[in-house]
Amino acid sequence: MKKFENIDQILDFAILNEQIAYDFYTKLSENSKHEYIKNIFIEFAGEEKKHKEILQAIKEGKNIEISGEKVKNLNIDEYLEISSKNIDKMSFEDALLLAMKREKSAYRLYMLLAEQTDSIKMRNIFEKLANEEAKHKLRFETEYDDYVYREN
Repeated sequence: MKKFENIDQILDFAILNEQIAYDFYTKLSENSKHEYIKNIFIEFAGEEKKHKEILQAIKEGKNIEISGEKVKNLNIDEYLEISSKNIDKMSFEDALLLAMKREKSAYRLYMLLAEQTDSIKMRNIFEKLANEEAKHKLRFETEYDDYVYREN
């Protein structure tokens, strides 16, 4: 991972990644044919947008509070493979698996960013944002679990 020279570079990097996540979930929602599925991805696009806004507010010097509850991990993404890499033709099952993997990557990113800052305040913020990504992953794991049992 790139070594950042200051907190602004870290925040800019995190903001960019939240925008990418927002775009990803927005695209999945646009490609969805089912209203329920579309709404799940719209909800997550909104979550990523909130994360971006939090990071932008922090960069502007505003005082931000984020909850820090611990989240369990079902590890579903570690045992299954995505059959389609084309986001436009992805099944709901594959979209959920890809979303799980992306949320896991976002979690790891925030934990790495937490390690790269000397600021205790910023470390706590990044750890809490990592926890938010873990919540997202758990929600996708739950949706996947419900979907697989519903289909089988």
